[in-house]
Amino acid sequence: MSSAINSFMSVFFQLRYKRIKAYLDSPEEYQNRVLTNIISNGYSSEYTKGYSLQQGASYERFSKHLPVVEYDEIRDLILKMMKGERSILWPGITTRFSKSSGTTSDRSKYIPVTKENLEETHLQGAWDAVTFLYHHKPDIRLFAGNSLLMGGSIEKTPKYPNIQCGDISALMIKNTPWIARPYFTPSVEIALLDDWGVKIEKMAEALLQNTDLAMIGGVPTWVVVLFKKLLEITGKDNILEILPNIQAYLHGGVGMSPYINQFKKFLPREDILYQNIYNASEGYFAAQGTFSSKEQEMFLLLNNGIFFEFAPLEGNVVKTDQAVPLWGVQKGKQYALIITNNSGLWRYMPGDSLIFTSLKPYQILLTGRTKQYINIFGEELMIGNADQAIQTACQYFQCEVSDYTVAPIFLDATQKGGHQWVVEFTKTPNNLKEFSKLMDQTLCSINSDYAAKRFENLAMEPLSIVAVPEGTFLSWLKKKGKLGGQNKVPRLSNDRKLIEEILEMLP
Repeated sequence: MSSAINSFMSVFFQLRYKRIKAYLDSPEEYQNRVLTNIISNGYSSEYTKGYSLQQGASYERFSKHLPVVEYDEIRDLILKMMKGERSILWPGITTRFSKSSGTTSDRSKYIPVTKENLEETHLQGAWDAVTFLYHHKPDIRLFAGNSLLMGGSIEKTPKYPNIQCGDISALMIKNTPWIARPYFTPSVEIALLDDWGVKIEKMAEALLQNTDLAMIGGVPTWVVVLFKKLLEITGKDNILEILPNIQAYLHGGVGMSPYINQFKKFLPREDILYQNIYNASEGYFAAQGTFSSKEQEMFLLLNNGIFFEFAPLEGNVVKTDQAVPLWGVQKGKQYALIITNNSGLWRYMPGDSLIFTSLKPYQILLTGRTKQYINIFGEELMIGNADQAIQTACQYFQCEVSDYTVAPIFLDATQKGGHQWVVEFTKTPNNLKEFSKLMDQTLCSINSDYAAKRFENLAMEPLSIVAVPEGTFLSWLKKKGKLGGQNKVPRLSNDRKLIEEILEMLP
């Protein structure tokens, strides 16, 4: 029966790919349709009335009258929505909110998730991602086994008792369409547990009882924790000895580069597909659809209730006054993402930076966060640079990293400036000094600004590394109340607050 169902789903996804191909071939047409629909459905909100947005407005009028905003500028409006006030950013009452993560601030961000946004953007995006897998490999057997998504939890909000709030992954799991529910493991109750220690234990138990797992999705950090638990319980050498039918891993949230060597040991089979996805609280933006490149470029999902704009990013300056729609971008140029979506985020900046690797069709690579970089000395270090340096050094020294963070060492009367890395190894290099030296050389070779500041140690000293015990970063996340789900340690900071908190935890 499972083979028959999978064969049916394979045909379904081949037909469904025609929908994706249509917007890949006619991106401007479909993006204009999306904008028209969003304006038609949302122009009567309190927010848009304040800017005299009219139904049927052109892109030129839309972009001229509505400002580009960040979270803090609409925070009070979102809090009104959480209290149950009607038609603030989007017509009607919104009852679901995604709690965003990944910042060093103790204050959480709450992103509205309307019914349209959940169904037409997030869940539709998940179906698009799987469609790409079946298009690439029609004989893949994802519906002949189970899938496991390592999502967050739904939390109680006594202050706002009438809303459903949690990680976007948890909201998606809780609202999974009936047709997909039989293929998910473990139960929804386990998947939504908020205690990650208990959740990992119960997930491992469930997988050992039913080893027919075809696909897994989640932030690499937490998948590694689960895999290690399975190996600890069973004493096996790799995960395929326990779960032999895994065919695909969907990952996002952080760069995969530092983890890829670990995963190849966990899953030592060449035919496993690693799919890069870009799913944030605000929407399911992009998914990898071609698998021949190591870069894991992603196709923008252009017909799922999100209108995209892009503002040039020069250094740490986002030039919002030069924002352009999709058809105005240039290949290889750094942009900050701006979205307008079907949950009332109007010309909103999620805080992500990207480049286009292709314009026909449009494909992107994430390069970091617009506010997560280091540029104290003019070095303009981005996350992509840091990930590449880690990966290069790990490959050369045959070691493995589970997590890291970087902060500046500031100039003073006694020392020059530089970068301090706190790195958690799962397999430590035999010579940490040489490892650091290779990372520094790699950064100089891929980042001309960094190289200029490192020239003859005039402005910056070589980077230094503090190796910390396994579990340090998870302990920090737990201490900050950010354990689980899509929470992750910020890679780069322009101050030392985070890194000092971690260093203070060391024995």
